[in-house]
Amino acid sequence: MTGELLLGVIVLVGSCVQWLTGMGFALVAVPALVLLLGPAEGVVLANCAAGAISVVGLAGGWRRVRPRAMVPLCVAAGCTVPAGAWLARRLPEPVLLVLMGALVTVAVALVMRGARVPALRGTKGAVAAGAAGGFMNSAAGVGGPPVSLYAVNAGWTVREFVPNAQFYGVVVNAFSVAANGVPHLDGPVWALAVTGMAAGAAVGRVLAQRVPEKGARLLVLLLALTGGVTTLGKGLWGL
Repeated sequence: MTGELLLGVIVLVGSCVQWLTGMGFALVAVPALVLLLGPAEGVVLANCAAGAISVVGLAGGWRRVRPRAMVPLCVAAGCTVPAGAWLARRLPEPVLLVLMGALVTVAVALVMRGARVPALRGTKGAVAAGAAGGFMNSAAGVGGPPVSLYAVNAGWTVREFVPNAQFYGVVVNAFSVAANGVPHLDGPVWALAVTGMAAGAAVGRVLAQRVPEKGARLLVLLLALTGGVTTLGKGLWGL
């Protein structure tokens, strides 16, 4: 029961973060879910939850989606999702934990630096970001950072980024669920996860009006960095 309640809290926090920043559920929740459920179940639960949250969030902002940028992003992601899922199924758990922890840690570090990469501009940049995001999403449940880096290099504002990130979240998580399947959880655990998503959305909407955007983003990245380092450490310990 303690583990189930902890799962509900993790999903609640991740959902709250997603509503605050537009993309953050996976960064915050995946390391904790992987440590709690194992790599396979943790990733697929994160794919399901992040996709569902993105669907709800997109309902009010779909008119601001940029098809010219999102089509190559999403097509490229669809091409690399199977490769990420294939790799995740074949790696031993400690190696997979190291890979996940390293991906999260490096991705967060790049986002925190606001890295400028000329290759992540224009259509070619969208393809590169989408391909990297699709692979990372299906392998480690964390597909957002490449899209964040693309948005930084494209000069998008937060208002522009959020609906496009949610659109990408819907598509890439749908691909990932199709490749990885759904988590094998009991009914009460599903109920706690859904309750956590709903409660997190409610709290996130309230906080979004009161928490400065810069402070919320920094908190998300620090939480994600902590989770990534912890997951990396556990994987290295198990090698």
